[in-house]
Amino acid sequence: MLKRAINKIKEDIKVIYEKDPAANNLAEIIFCYPGFQALLAHRIAHKLAYWKVPFLPRYISYLTRIITGIEIHPKASIGNRFFIDHGEGVVIGETTIIGDDVLIYQQVTLGGTGAEHGKRHPTIGNNVIIGAGAKVLGNITIGNNVRVGAGSVVIDNVPDNSTVVGIPGRVVQKNIDSKSETLMHNHIPDPIRCELNCLKYELQELKEKVNN
Repeated sequence: MLKRAINKIKEDIKVIYEKDPAANNLAEIIFCYPGFQALLAHRIAHKLAYWKVPFLPRYISYLTRIITGIEIHPKASIGNRFFIDHGEGVVIGETTIIGDDVLIYQQVTLGGTGAEHGKRHPTIGNNVIIGAGAKVLGNITIGNNVRVGAGSVVIDNVPDNSTVVGIPGRVVQKNIDSKSETLMHNHIPDPIRCELNCLKYELQELKEKVNN
């Protein structure tokens, strides 16, 4: 059990080196990366919650939020090689399930949509990137290899290998390269602009017909 925990920590450190070019040395990661600290604390709280220890898991979560600015409910399930970049303002709800190799940025919320009971938070697949400020809400499923654009509000299921942007979130790209580790916001189509352009061209065609 101890060996497995040490291996997980090594994986967490390795993935930070791989995904954050600003990571310079081990001391910085341990003492200056709130995402890494919050994840370590969550693993302890999650295990205590699994053992049905009262109060203490939530108190660990509370103290972690004060120190790191990241709130992860002790009962949330998080896979391997999870990385929270920057981290301030991240909220992960109680029934959230997160797969392996997931990267999220600051101000991301994986939350519910009301006071309902049962599974009320999202399920995030493997190899997912969620951009800064995005909100993924409700008992929905985000498929494998999905990219969620910054500031998006996602309230519906998203299929595998897709890019979703906007409010509410819309799928703008499908069948993206599952090996891609980047989220290039300057290359993501703007669905609202596309719709306005379509309306513009339709209006132009109608004007030409009327004039003729």
